[in-house]
Parts: sequence; structure tokens; C-alpha cells
Amino acid sequence: MKNKILSILFLVTVTSMITVSCSKDIAKSEEDSDYLTSETFYQNEASYKQFLAKLYMGLATSGQGGPNGAPDIAGIDGGFGQYLRAYWQLNEITTDEAIIGWADGNLPSLNNHTWASNNEFIYAMFSRGMYQVSLCNEFIRQTSDDKLNSRNVSAVTRAEIVNFRAEARFLRAFSYWNLMDMFGNIPFVTENDAVGYFLPPQKDRTFIFDYIVSELNAIDGDLKASGANEYGRIDKVAGKMLLAKMYLNAQVYINQDKFAQAALAIAPVLSSTYSINTSSSYDKVFMADNDTNGSQTEVIFPVRFDGLATQTWGGTTFLTHASIGGSMDPTASGVNSGWGGLRTRPELVAKFAGDPRGMFYTSGQNLSISNVGNFTDGYAIQKYKNIKSTGGQGSDASGQFADIDFPLFRLADAYLIYAELAARGQGSTTQAATYVNTLRTRAGASSVTASDITLDFVLDERARELYWEGHRRQDLIRFGKFTGSNYIWQWKGNAQAGTGIEDKFKLFPIPSQAIGSNPTLQQNSGY
Repeated sequence: MKNKILSILFLVTVTSMITVSCSKDIAKSEEDSDYLTSETFYQNEASYKQFLAKLYMGLATSGQGGPNGAPDIAGIDGGFGQYLRAYWQLNEITTDEAIIGWADGNLPSLNNHTWASNNEFIYAMFSRGMYQVSLCNEFIRQTSDDKLNSRNVSAVTRAEIVNFRAEARFLRAFSYWNLMDMFGNIPFVTENDAVGYFLPPQKDRTFIFDYIVSELNAIDGDLKASGANEYGRIDKVAGKMLLAKMYLNAQVYINQDKFAQAALAIAPVLSSTYSINTSSSYDKVFMADNDTNGSQTEVIFPVRFDGLATQTWGGTTFLTHASIGGSMDPTASGVNSGWGGLRTRPELVAKFAGDPRGMFYTSGQNLSISNVGNFTDGYAIQKYKNIKSTGGQGSDASGQFADIDFPLFRLADAYLIYAELAARGQGSTTQAATYVNTLRTRAGASSVTASDITLDFVLDERARELYWEGHRRQDLIRFGKFTGSNYIWQWKGNAQAGTGIEDKFKLFPIPSQAIGSNPTLQQNSGY
């Protein structure tokens, strides 16, 4: 059994959740209660860490009742409504990196850019993101000085709570970043708003951008130093990484060039205690023991999973099972079955040309996708494997649920951010080539030189290194290749050969359910 079970993320004893300050546009489980606002809960000072654990687990699990029981948000299957699964689907299935063959509800529209405001999978991401914000708000509310004073909380616990609050503020900023990135102008609520149902104001991207940047700067002094926190929890490096991503995408978010600021933010990430283990291999980053097999040294912010302690139909359980079908052997990926859903599109395959990072399964698979619903149309990907680097499957003997931690932020991404900034005139292309070659050498790919560090190369290299890690939609938008006809892939724009799409698709629509509950919300243009 993995050591992660002993970590903070799995010490949760809370069995009831909270109806928190937010709005009617967030679908809440009927299991929600006021338990976490009850003073009884805080009689035990360990409760603060348990509540913090729930904030982290909000990215990993659907609710309090196993893989599909007592989900935190209502209105969608617990598996589909899990945070990471919703996040991954919107950022990958909408691009050249992935396609899904299932016909559940409006899911197929993500493949071909025909989605509308009634799409329940878009609603799941919106609701999950806002629910996570509301939980973070409540934690911050319950750990104010006034609250701690009234409870006579010990000095030792109060010192810990300083770090806890900074982590909660980071997690809130992370969810606000996801929401702003995907939906543009979004509802905004903080711990300063009263508990109860109300209609939060919709703030534009500039407001949210400035708020997130301000929060990340404000918490820097209270986050633990690089590598000083428990694995899986936030430290200063994660804060700088998110700050760099904010500035990197500033032209998209607020129509301002912030590449110089991005370079300043990424510098402490590059000089931190995190490192690429060149004696390890690329595939180990995505295996069942990736928290202990040597690859964990580069993972800055993981979503942690355990086949026994965090059972979910989302997360890496989804990524492992759903990418198996046709003639593939599920046991080779450490699971008991394939769900026959996820493959990749030929445009991604073409970027590898023998690069060992392309973990494609081709036997019995067609490169071209004629029938989206046919699993054997499109190469399969075996990136996530519920297999330990020492052999054997993960902790769940049934082979149902995966142990693989999902790397939201890892140092490889920081190396490629530096390379992109160098190509944009904010760094040394020689140093960029050194960083890129560290990754390519680890993977067994050929080296490049400073002259290779162009924007087109960096975009393709990000695909080769980071495919299926939730980055692609944002990357294509930043490089001007998501909408329009500058770059075409199969089934883009609902045409088998691909066609250009409108700029409106850079944003998802505000879900119609959310607008129905909060009529003050304004829909994104074109929807």
C-alpha cells in the first residue's frame, strides 16, 4: 500500500459536506449540511487539517461516498462530474490530442466544436470549479483570527494554520484560473461574502486576472519553501508556477504582453529543489508508483490518487481504462478492463516521428478517424499505466481503481515555458536548448540546438512532452492555432478532414443552468 495513504490528503474523517457561500448556479448534493460550520467540528484542532485535506481531495474525488456516492455536485454522474475528469475533457478532447468515442448526452460535441450552453459536461466543470472556490472560501472564513481566538486554538496549531490558509488561497486561485481560462467573465465570491444563497457579481477577465496575481503574491511569504511541504501539498514553487502561467497567457486573458513578468516568475521554479531525474525514464512519470519511483522529484503539484483510498471513476482511473479497447490487453496497463473511449488524432502522431515519448498502440488501430464511435479508428495511447516501475499493478487488487498521481504542474513544463519565452525574446535560446535536451535525453530523443528554439518547435515540443496532461487547449489558443484555419486537425469544426472554427470557441459558454439560477450572468459572445 502506498505511503500516500498516510499523507494529509487521505486523513479525512469528515462525512458530511457544507452548503457554503456561493450562488444558486452551483448544483449541490442533497448530502450537504452545515457540519463544517458547526463549532463542534472544531473542538478537535486536527479538524483544520482534515478540512484542508478536503480541499485537496476536491480535485481528486467526486464526493464522500466512494466512486459515485454522495457526490458534491448534483445533476451529473459522479464520475463525469469529478474535477480532474471535467478539466481534462475540456482541455484535451477539444484539441488535436484526444477524441472520445462515447455518445453520452452532449459529450460528442466536445470532439467537434458543436457544443452549446446546455452541455452538461461543460456545466460539470463550471459547477465543480465554483464549488471548489466556495469550499476554499469557507476554510479561510473558519480560520480567521477572530475564529481562532474564540476557540482558544493553540499556538502550535495556529502556526500550521498560517500555511494551511496560504494553501487554501492557492487552491482557490487555481480554480479561479481554470474558470477564467475556460469561461472568461465569471461569478466572483470570497470569504468576505456572507454565508447563504445570493447572486454573486460577474467579474471580467481583467478583474479576475488581477485578483489571482494579487493573491499569489500575497501568499508567497506564507507558503512553505521549495520541497519543504508534504508531497502533494503546495509550496512556494507551485505559487510561482501558477503566476508564470498567468503572465504567459496574459495576451489571451487581458490583451497585454506580460512575457517579461512570466520570465521573472518562472526563474525561481527553475532554480528550485525540483529536478528532472535523468537516471529515470519518461514513462515512470505516469506509473502507479510515480510518487516514489524517482520521477516525483519533478512533480510540483500533483492530484493524488490511490486505488483504495481515493476511488473515483474520474482522474487517472478514467485516463487508464478509457484509453484501452480493441485488441489491447488491460492487464498490460494494470487494470481489469478497457472502456474503449479515448484515442488520439493523426495530427498528434505526426509530431513524434520516432520520438519514444509517443506511447501509441497501433495494432489493429487505424491512424485516420473515419468513425468517431469506433475505437479502432485512431491510435490508442498508453501513457497512464497502473503498473509499478518494479512490476505489478497498483494497490487495488481488483484492477479497478488506479494509483497514478496526475501531474498538474511539473518541472518539465517550466523548462518548456522558459524555451517559449526565449523564443519570444525573453531568455537565452542556448539555455532553452539545454533545458529541452534534458527532457529529450531522458526520453531517448535526439538533441536540438539553439537555432531549433522557435515558437513552432516549442509548441510541438510541448505536445510531445506534455500530451494528455491537460495543457493543449490553452497552448493552441496562446499560439493562435485553436480557432480559425491556421491549424486543422481531423474533426475540428465537425468535418472529418477538419475545418476552421469561430473565435467564440476560445471560451466555453456560461452554462444555461447557471444563468437560469443567476439571471445577472451575461452569456459569452456567440452562444
